[in-house]
Order: sequence, then C-alpha cells, then structure tokens
Amino acid sequence: MADRRLQVFHAVAKHLSFTKAAETLFMTQPAVTFQIKQLEEHLNTRLFDRAQGRIALTPAGQVALEYAERILALSTELDTRLREMGGQAAGPLLIGASMTIGEYVLPQLIGGFKARFPAVVPTLYVGNSEAVQERVAERTLDLGFIESGSPLSSLQSEVCCEDELHVVCAPSHPLAKEPFASPAALTQHPYIGREAGSGTRLVVDRYLQQAGVSPDAMNRVVELGSPEAIKGLVATGMGFAILSQVITAKEIQLGQLAQVPLKPALIRHFSVVYAKERFHSKLVAAFLAFAKERLAAGAKTMRQLAELQSG
Repeated sequence: MADRRLQVFHAVAKHLSFTKAAETLFMTQPAVTFQIKQLEEHLNTRLFDRAQGRIALTPAGQVALEYAERILALSTELDTRLREMGGQAAGPLLIGASMTIGEYVLPQLIGGFKARFPAVVPTLYVGNSEAVQERVAERTLDLGFIESGSPLSSLQSEVCCEDELHVVCAPSHPLAKEPFASPAALTQHPYIGREAGSGTRLVVDRYLQQAGVSPDAMNRVVELGSPEAIKGLVATGMGFAILSQVITAKEIQLGQLAQVPLKPALIRHFSVVYAKERFHSKLVAAFLAFAKERLAAGAKTMRQLAELQSG
C-alpha cells in the first residue's frame, strides 16, 4: 500500500546507488531515476546530492529516510495484520540465506512448509552472508539464515543449530590418508577457499587464528563463491577445501571425495537474523519455528552419520 516512489527512494538511500537499487527492486535504472525525480518534485526539495558519479543524502533526504522507514514498516504491518484476520497463513514469505544453507538446507525446509501451508508464496534469495544481512537490514527480506552471528546493530541474531566443517579432498590426495588434519599441517598443501564476505570464509579464518595459524599462511590457490565449483576443483586433486558436512555428504558417500576431520574440531552455528524493530507476522514466526525444529533434527542426523563413518 505504500507509495512506490517511497519504496524506490528507500532502496536508493540505503544503497546510495541507483544501479543497486534497480537490481534490488527488479526495475530498470531509468525507471528508478524517474521515480526519484517525481518524489523530489512532489516534496519540492532535493533528496540526493549528485557529484562526480557519487550520490549522498541531503539533510532533507536524511529526514525523508527516517519517515520512509517508519511508513514502509507500518504499511507492511497493516497488510499482514489484515491478512491474518482471515485466520489462514498466506501471502509472501521473503527469505534470504547464505550459500551453504540456501543451496543445501532450505529448499527442503521451504518445500515442507509449503506443503503444510499451500497459500504461502515463499521467495528465496541466496547470496553470501554479508549480502543477506544487508538485505534483511534494508527490510527487503523477512528473515536471513547465515553461517555466523551478525555484527549489524540493527539486526537480532538467534542460533538455529550446529554445523561441523571438515577437510575435503580427492581420495588420491595425501591428506586423505591421514586420520585427522591439524591447522598447522594444512599450510603445506594447496588450498581452495571461499571468497571474502562468505560466512564460511569468516569462520575458517577465525578458526585458524585461534589455532595460531595466520589465514595468510594458507597456500590459497583459488577463491570461489560457489560450493559446487569448489567441490568440482577439489575432485580434480588441485587442492583441499574446508566445507560443511551438509555440502559434501553425497560425494563422500559415493567415494568421489574424501573427508578428514579437523583437530581440534571446527564447529560453527547456523543463525537466523531479522530486523530488531520490525513487526513479525504469524507466518514469519511459524516458518522460523518450523525451520529451527527441522535444522536441529538435521544437524543431529549429520552428527550420527559422521560418528558412523569415523567408527
């Protein structure tokens, strides 16, 4: 119900980029520019300073942004509450997830939730943890599932379940013959890692630092943003990777990859993040409860399988 011009202004103000706002809103850049021009004419003031290819909010733009956030939040709350008065869980559910969770965990969860509530229309955005947090903070997503907690003060973070990461390599790789891999020993082999901004990258780097190994000491030969691409390169014998057990379970079972436990073990938490001051509908709350239950059960099953494999 909110004025489209206000929605476009909010996106541009958050990104400070017409191009990024257009991508977020699935609009063309000229259409975004037109909406901003209309809003500035309606308010009879400039909302952005444009100079040398960069934009910044004017003092009037800062005030407009504060009101835009409140108006958009109230508009969403009104739509949701009126819908819920019908007594049925229905409508859009905007979910974001980092690569590991979005590609290997959430599709099954969303399918199960959709079967229970057919009138729900889920949308899943998959990106790295940094991108997911930004979209939740911008309120273009209801919830975000990431591979660590969030440093953003505007977001609330809750732990969903545990996930263990292992060294994975080709069966012919020297590490495959070892009973375990220590952080210090990893520096002796070519390493295929995730890109900057990845939750997995952050967790692995922190793990190495706590073990007294600088992340820069790793013989990083390739950085990739896709777990599937990483698995493909690892299978060629180019190097090893450190990946979640949920990513490699199938390949390990088929003998295409070998899994080596880290010592000490690398345990991380999957977390869900959402805006602190945002009204949460019954639909969002129901999906959150459903996801937590299924994620916890899935993590328990993976631990049991890992124990069987190591035994």
